[in-house]
Amino acid sequence: MKRRTFLAGSIGAACAAGATTWPLSAATGDATVLTATDVHVSNYPTVEAVRWIGQVMAQETGGRVSIRQYHSGQLGRESEAIDMARYGAIDITRVYGGALNNAFPLTIPLCLPYVFDSTAHMRHALDGGIAQAVLDGFRTRGLVGLAIYDSGARCFYNTRRPLVTPQDLHGLKIRVAASDIFIRLVRMLGADPTPMSLGDTFSGMETHMIDGAENNMRSFHSSRHFEAAHFWSQSEHSRAPDILLISQRSLDALRPGDRDLLLDTARASVKVMRELWDASEAAAREAVLEAGVQINAVDGGAFRAAARPLVGDYLRDPAIADIHRRIRDSA
Repeated sequence: MKRRTFLAGSIGAACAAGATTWPLSAATGDATVLTATDVHVSNYPTVEAVRWIGQVMAQETGGRVSIRQYHSGQLGRESEAIDMARYGAIDITRVYGGALNNAFPLTIPLCLPYVFDSTAHMRHALDGGIAQAVLDGFRTRGLVGLAIYDSGARCFYNTRRPLVTPQDLHGLKIRVAASDIFIRLVRMLGADPTPMSLGDTFSGMETHMIDGAENNMRSFHSSRHFEAAHFWSQSEHSRAPDILLISQRSLDALRPGDRDLLLDTARASVKVMRELWDASEAAAREAVLEAGVQINAVDGGAFRAAARPLVGDYLRDPAIADIHRRIRDSA
């Protein structure tokens, strides 16, 4: 009860203070400093949530266990971070769900187009047991799933024109993450999918290597893509979440009590992250509007219809179909 009470109180304090207040204790003697990576900037909600986990760990263990956070891609791209965590070169990493689909097929249902009707639906489905079912699947390849975080509604943005129907995408080169789902989806919608890292996307639009991209509003703002792409189309074609992972080796090396504390704290951090996400997403939308970005609605029915055959292909796999059914049943 002491731990539960502490975590509940810490969540409230973190949300009120912006999750930025507690300094980590220095690592001395037999102290363990876990390394965490993220490609996002320092004040991004996922970075702040992991920072909060470290603060709670340091507080609860008297500084014996803490987290050193490397944000803004300081230790490489997400694809590199996955491998580094699998082999214990780093301890914790936050990864976009789409980047995990090939190696961990149970993440596929979370990333399929239009599987979630809204943010509220997504959170309800994940909290109802689907998150844990997906997280349990990571243990087969040297990783442990700690938490599933929001990543907002992914929409299209570009440098050329508003997009209302899939036909408006025809002829555009659109940056996508290295995910088969999104490569196939963008191609089915009539555009030319161009896999590219998030860090290269801004220069890609400025040099006309690509015409646009798809991402959430928070990343659109924090990456400053709105300075190059002035058209945002509210397609909401995916709410593929982020997933927080730890190396199995790193987790096993902790004392049993510390291991349990980390797992409990990571689960508790989901609430912290969601509070921060909601506030920062609203602020990002206001900022890009002030910067002159044009936001338009789309023909949602036309986009859903165009994406339906892709969903059907993936539902041939019984394990994927089962999670997809559970998600839809929770709508």
